[in-house]
Formats: sequence, structure tokens, C-alpha cells
Amino acid sequence: MTARMKLKLKTVFVLYFMVSLMGLIYALMQLGQHCDCAEHDLPKDRAISRLQEELYRLQGQIRQLEKAKQPEKKQPPKSSLSTIFVITPTYARLVQKAELTRLSQTFLHVPQLHWILVEDSPRKTPLVSNFLMKCGLTYTHLNVPTAKERKLQEGDPSWLKPRGVEQRNEGLRWLREDRKTEPGDDGQQGVVYFADDDNTYSLQLFEEMRSTQRVSIWPVGLVGGMKFESPVVEGGKVVRFHTGWRPSRPFPMDMAGFAVSLRLVLANPDACFDGEAPMGFLESSLLKGLVTVDELEPKADNCTKVLVWHTRTEKPKMKREEALQVQGLGSDPAVEV
Repeated sequence: MTARMKLKLKTVFVLYFMVSLMGLIYALMQLGQHCDCAEHDLPKDRAISRLQEELYRLQGQIRQLEKAKQPEKKQPPKSSLSTIFVITPTYARLVQKAELTRLSQTFLHVPQLHWILVEDSPRKTPLVSNFLMKCGLTYTHLNVPTAKERKLQEGDPSWLKPRGVEQRNEGLRWLREDRKTEPGDDGQQGVVYFADDDNTYSLQLFEEMRSTQRVSIWPVGLVGGMKFESPVVEGGKVVRFHTGWRPSRPFPMDMAGFAVSLRLVLANPDACFDGEAPMGFLESSLLKGLVTVDELEPKADNCTKVLVWHTRTEKPKMKREEALQVQGLGSDPAVEV
């Protein structure tokens, strides 16, 4: 490669010399001579202009070859980022695909993220399977049904029974099994986060949690009938919790308000969510087996910034659809919504 480059440079320099020499000879020949040939009646400045253009072209080639001759600057290696494993329970409903689409569009902007999507279903549904294949994310698709006695019935308030318990535990089970096959210390690097499919997440949140050593925490907006719930931090330590309901709970925080080190999850194989936990104690049922309040790691500028919101999508009203279905004029069921 070096020999070929030297040959190209030599050729360009020879051409440069020949053109310059010919230009000089031509100029000397024209001095004091008169030519009746119409071809040579061109003004001298036009001939010189052509020679200059040729000279500039050759100089450009020389610069390009010199640039190619210089060794390429090696790009610095990308810093190794801890993988964020996001466990999301989901269930069939009219807004399911819309929720998953919105959530996946956020995740696409987060580097080194692995999405573990767990369906509340006895089998993987075509809607979710097809969606995941096209979402552009690294993902694992799981499914496990909620026990019948734990399912909310039509008209039940959302707080009556804990939701997503079996699905989150299934995600933890898969992580523990999968990481066993990863050799070395790298297989235990990562962060586990439980992201419901209807919440709203700032991209900054994921960068905050990436450095989690044990359990990191932050405020959650629009939750518990309050503008936000949050740990209260003094001197870098959590001293109490700003919450409107049962602040005496071991960990009075929302599911979206913490992340756990993968290493800690693997080191505690029995840690899981308790489906029989009283209302509001689901988060505590996992965390009390992993960490103490004194060991919590405040993020989001010492828990003074809200980076996640417990939003809820309004259930669509289908009265007109139902009326049209009675008339046999309902929407085409083949169109996936």
C-alpha cells in the first residue's frame, strides 16, 4: 500500500514538472513572434489561465495523496456502559399497543438497554410478538398469567390488589437463569428497573440509575394523590420520605422510584415481590430483602428533581363502536389497533 502511494506521488510530481516546463517553453516561444494561425490568436492570459487551472488540479491531487498518506486517527474506545435491564409487565387492552409504542420510542434513545417484556397471558400473543420484532430494541419476550384469585375484576379500583406481581417475578427469574450462563464478572454488571408501560420517563433518569451500586432512588411525580412522592435527603442520606399515605412503611415509595444492581439481585436469589403483601407494601416486600434505608443511593440531584411520572392513559370510550357493531357496521377486526 505504501509503495503504491509513493508511485502515485512520484507520477503527480513528474506531471507537475512537465506542465510547468511546457508552460515556460510556450511562453518563451511566443515572445517576439507573430503567428498568422487563427488558433494561436488566443490572448496570452487565456493560455496562462488554462495552465493555472491544470496546476491547481495537480496541487489538489497532491494534497489528497498527502492526506491519505497520514495514518488515520484511531477513535477512542467507547466507554463500557452497564446494561439497564427494564422489566415491564403488560396485559391485553385497547391501549396496549399504543402504550408499548410510546414506551419503546423512549427506550430507543437509551444506550445499552435490554427490555424484558412480560405478558399477563398463558401464551405469547401475536400482537406483542409482532410488535417486539419491529421495535428495534434488544428484548426478551416472556409470559405468565396472573392467578385468577389475584386478578382485578371489572369495576375494581386499581389499588385493590397488587398488579404485575407474577410478571415482575418472572422477569427476575429469567435474569437469574440467563446470567448464570455469562462467564466472568461482566455477566453480573448491570441495573434492574421496573418500568410500567403507562408511565412517562425522562431520558436523564436512565443515566442517573446506570451507576447504581445497590439500590438507587429518586422522586416520582403525580402519584399517591400528590404532586410527587420523594425520599428526603440530608447529608447525602435518606432520613425520611415525603408521602401522603403510610409513611411508616419500610420503603414508602412507588415502583418507578428505584433501581436495583443486577449483582445484588443475583446475590439474593430468593428476593421477589410478594403477591400477598398488603396494599402499598409491594415495593417493600422486595426491597426489605436487599437493602436498608441507610444504604439507599439518592439520585436526581439528591432527590430534588422529578424524572419519572406515574401517568395513566384514559380508558377509551367505545359507545359508538358498540352501537355500530350491533348494526353489523363495526370497525374491521383485521385492523390491529
